[in-house]
Amino acid sequence: MTEHKKPVLTVIGEAVVDLVPGDHPGHYQARPGGSPFNVAVGLARLGHRTALMARLADNAFGRQLRAHATAEGLDLAPAPHAAEPTTLAVVSLDSSARASYDFYAAGTADWQWTDAELARVPRDTNVLHVGSLASWTPPGDLRVHAAVAALRSEGNVVISYDPNVRPDLVGEPARARPLIEQFVRVAHIIKASREDIDWLYPGAGPEQVSGRLLDLGALLVVITDGPRGALLYRAGNTPISCSGRQVQVADTIGAGDAFTAGLLGGLSRRGLLAPGDLLRWPADLLTAAVEEAVLISALTCERVGADPPFARRARPGDPHSPLTRADLDFAEAVTPAVRRARREMTGAVAE
Repeated sequence: MTEHKKPVLTVIGEAVVDLVPGDHPGHYQARPGGSPFNVAVGLARLGHRTALMARLADNAFGRQLRAHATAEGLDLAPAPHAAEPTTLAVVSLDSSARASYDFYAAGTADWQWTDAELARVPRDTNVLHVGSLASWTPPGDLRVHAAVAALRSEGNVVISYDPNVRPDLVGEPARARPLIEQFVRVAHIIKASREDIDWLYPGAGPEQVSGRLLDLGALLVVITDGPRGALLYRAGNTPISCSGRQVQVADTIGAGDAFTAGLLGGLSRRGLLAPGDLLRWPADLLTAAVEEAVLISALTCERVGADPPFARRARPGDPHSPLTRADLDFAEAVTPAVRRARREMTGAVAE
């Protein structure tokens, strides 16, 4: 597709600063983060026209986030300038390099959405992704839901949702389920991790949970399961299992977000423009997009922090054919602007 005819993917949600453990105890590096922010960056790196709707603070961290997003090629026209401070997430890594987070989120910019700000969804949006903390954190969560519900009722935009559960922030499962299910009802694509569903629906397996999510209104449910890969569910169709990939894990920061970017990017590259495509398309086409997402997520795990791969610009052949490892790159594809933005972010160190 020519550049101006490429689908537009818009992402709504938080942009936070991750404080990632450095080389010494008590030493942290500041890195751009937040699940929606990571998804938007991942999409842009894969060559998609991507708009980010995040409330970016007018403080040092917020300006660095905005500079980093600009360097990545994101459209920030619908991203408000916020008076409130930036949300911080302090990252801890266990012996398996799995990440957990402590958030400093009270009164920060990401939750203070207004109706006027949410009305700035680009008119040419084909796919809208929403999720994570901004979808269940008051006071803005209800306004975000209303905006997404209005788009769902119009029927022209494919809506993707990832709950990205953080138990310490959302509370007990009984409280979290209705908050999350209200978004499931207005989404077409649900991506959730096995950790998410095990916590939200204790004792229920992926098939039972996916059935509930499909009954609530989703058209496609994808459940990721770390190194074991992912499961794909669609109403009236046989579940599909996609194997994981063996990699040398540096950490799991941003792995799920890289998967979401790979999934939405793969579907969009294959021509996803309307919700009905998810029902009409053959299973092998959907499976190919999930397998690409598994690959992109696995490669991200080999990097420190949320650092997904770039698609090579000179990729030969059919643009709809599956991406391979050879089609994805890291250091060689990074532009000087991105390198400069990374240096500015990681130069902010907390001790």
